[in-house]
Amino acid sequence: MSLIHPLAIVHTEASIADSATIGPFCHIGKNVTIGEDTCLRSHVVIDGIVSIGKECTIYPFVSIGLEPQDVKYQGEESKVTIGDNNIIREGVTIHRGTRHGHLETKIGNNNMFMAYSHVAHDCTVGNGVILIHLAIVGGHVTVEDFAVLGAYAGVHQFCSVGKYSFTGACSAVTKDVVPYSFVSGDRAKYFGINSVGLHRHNFNQKTIEIIKSALTTLNKMDTPIALETLMEKWPDIPEIQTIIHFIKNSKRGIIK
Repeated sequence: MSLIHPLAIVHTEASIADSATIGPFCHIGKNVTIGEDTCLRSHVVIDGIVSIGKECTIYPFVSIGLEPQDVKYQGEESKVTIGDNNIIREGVTIHRGTRHGHLETKIGNNNMFMAYSHVAHDCTVGNGVILIHLAIVGGHVTVEDFAVLGAYAGVHQFCSVGKYSFTGACSAVTKDVVPYSFVSGDRAKYFGINSVGLHRHNFNQKTIEIIKSALTTLNKMDTPIALETLMEKWPDIPEIQTIIHFIKNSKRGIIK
């Protein structure tokens, strides 16, 4: 049987894996599913339609699945889906989706949400993402795999943050962050590639140099001309194709 502290309040219809741990003063609603070996330390509130995978650790005063902070929300049925092996630290808030989005806030695997960070309604967060303390992503934001948002960074609604990018502390992101880039400031601007992150993820030096050259080209030219140059010069490099695809699908324009 799952280890549920006698001071926790768990709805009898919630689905709790046998190996899960629910600490004292947690409140778990009717439509919550918690996977194997996931641990809620204490004082965690999970309500609404929420699915949490296996081997996650959720720290005190986290709130998951409550109503979104969206004045257009009218009580429609929506949900939060969280994958495996996520670390969700103290005071984090994650809200469910709305009918104006996907009716779902979706989080992948192996992410870390540091203290008091916030994931708003209808967001999609990939795998290996880090939100540092008090980083905030507005509604309908997409954060791709292995992106990092610095402390106090804020991402505007409907923006996309590309894979392996780094957003500096206290940045205000109002356009899309190109994959592999380092942006910072209010409003955020491009400062180069995320070289530290690329080395940490074992990109080889040749690939890093190609990415650097491509992003330099992108930031020196008008975007349509730069895209043509990238396609002509590096037609077979997967990372360059990732950049091109991201820019072509950008809705808010890119940070340069």
